[in-house]
Amino acid sequence: MRVNNVPDITFEEVKLRHLPDLLEIYTYYVLNTTATFHARRITEKEMGQIVFFDGSKYKTFVVLDGEQVCGYVMLSPYKKREAYHLTAEVALYLRHDRLGQGIGGKALAYIENYARKKGIHVLVSTICGENSRSIRLFEKSGYEKCAHYKEIGKKFGRMLDVVAYQKILNEEK
Repeated sequence: MRVNNVPDITFEEVKLRHLPDLLEIYTYYVLNTTATFHARRITEKEMGQIVFFDGSKYKTFVVLDGEQVCGYVMLSPYKKREAYHLTAEVALYLRHDRLGQGIGGKALAYIENYARKKGIHVLVSTICGENSRSIRLFEKSGYEKCAHYKEIGKKFGRMLDVVAYQKILNEEK
């Protein structure tokens, strides 16, 4: 049921059958935006390496509006060193024609709840500095800017900044 034109969104753990949809979504951002720093089209196998993780702590979930895959949200390791075990990275990609419908906020709330259940203390998101739409979404969702890396990526012939946003989820354990 839609209330005020906001889709009734559900989430499902990503499966192999979802890879073509996820690849289609991601490829749009690769070829047309600076939302990702991949500069070339990736394969379905490479997409699988991005969205599937060993173990049960880190996962990717497809974002569904009815039966339609309209995006995905991912909880991944922040770094592979042991001391970072309470920190995770969050990434979110929606179909470009589904932006601005309230889906992103629902997806972030979903992955934050999942992260809390897995004992994650802090979520971090790295965003291209010119991606004002993602920056607004994360700020609106309670994330705070914690870093600004200047000119660390180059895409479409331009040097790009990256900003990091974080949100503390749980009391320290």
